[in-house]
Amino acid sequence: QAQLEESGGASVQDGGSLRLSCDASGFGIPNRCVGWFRQAPGKAREGVASIFYDTSTPLYADSVKGRFTISQDKNKKAIYLQMDSLKPDDTATYYCAAVRSSTFPNCARLAADLMTFWGHGTQVTVSS
Repeated sequence: QAQLEESGGASVQDGGSLRLSCDASGFGIPNRCVGWFRQAPGKAREGVASIFYDTSTPLYADSVKGRFTISQDKNKKAIYLQMDSLKPDDTATYYCAAVRSSTFPNCARLAADLMTFWGHGTQVTVSS
């Protein structure tokens, strides 16, 4: 059973908004770094945003800065990705990923190979 579960993906029009949720309640111990990644057909998986547990410090890929916001609810063990001003290039399968132990600099790298836990993904489609 997956310990991370994404939800909130949908089909929206250019300029629309979505909020993705990542349920990490299956973990008994908090993950120090959680991130959102995405993968479009024919493209490599890329980092979108990450958040450092201790300080809730967010980090964003340049392509989504000013449009996406990552946040966490420690009590609910949930991580969110608010996506505004969506555009067709944002179309992809979005994955929540986490790693138990991490430094802030490593978390901020948004590197997929840092993560050891992954959800199954949720599809986001943005049409023009």
